[in-house]
Amino acid sequence: MIIRLIVFLALNFAALAIGGLFTSSGVTSDWYVNILKAPWTPPGWVFGAAWTTIMICFGIYMAYVWPTVENKSLLIGLYAIQWILNVSWNPTFFYYHNVLAGLFLITGLTVLVGVFLFLYWSELKLLSILIVPYFIWLLIATSLNGYIYIKN
Repeated sequence: MIIRLIVFLALNFAALAIGGLFTSSGVTSDWYVNILKAPWTPPGWVFGAAWTTIMICFGIYMAYVWPTVENKSLLIGLYAIQWILNVSWNPTFFYYHNVLAGLFLITGLTVLVGVFLFLYWSELKLLSILIVPYFIWLLIATSLNGYIYIKN
């Protein structure tokens, strides 16, 4: 269990680190500062706290789900797609300023995390609650991205 947890936490935080390369300068860029943002956009520090919490919970979730599923190929595939979508959003949105493509990526990620939640519910039962913060945060983030697309 401990090794699985370490592996998934390392993968999750690697995704955050890669995304952070694009986010840190993107948030302070003239482009981002000057676009219209949703009134419900949280303060900047909330994003870091939320993503840290989410990735810890998701790492624990993955460490628990791994031994319970028979189709490990499907689990790895879903996890890999989730990882790629998660990492891809930051440069798409903050570096390339492609808000519509970012919206497609984050919508796909939201749907995929919802698939995790429901697909593995029967295996994890109440432990599935560990992925709920990820799903809720993505719903919020998708709404923020959508607002920016509509208003700019």
